[in-house]
Amino acid sequence: MEIIEDGFIFSDDKKKIDPKAVHRYLATQSYWAKDIPFETVKKSIDNSLCFGIYKDAIQIGFARWITDKSTFGYLADVYVEEPFRGKGLSKKLMSLMLFHKDLQGLRRYMLATRDAHGLYAQYGFEPIENPDRLMAVVNKNPYSKNS
Repeated sequence: MEIIEDGFIFSDDKKKIDPKAVHRYLATQSYWAKDIPFETVKKSIDNSLCFGIYKDAIQIGFARWITDKSTFGYLADVYVEEPFRGKGLSKKLMSLMLFHKDLQGLRRYMLATRDAHGLYAQYGFEPIENPDRLMAVVNKNPYSKNS
């Protein structure tokens, strides 16, 4: 699946993904994956349904879905590089992803965000109805050199 709009390419083609660019952003710019090792990023790309945003063949955005493609999908590692924010690219990416053939008819779509609730609410995401039913094992700062 690929869409070209206003000089930007939105694609699910993994061959277009620049793992080094994704790693650089996640390891240095994200609040959720600081210091993540390159091999961990590469493995996550290999085992997920991934989407990229490109301008002049340079990766400027990314998102991936951890999914079985039949009942469940978890959206992770979503970003748009700072110089390209405010142009509606994340909205276009969300629209593209939610219409993707491998994400149709799932029973549950989930994500976690610290600061983008407004964006995701536009696509039907809402706070968990019964959060007391959810459980997790959380390894805080697993990539930190100080852990």
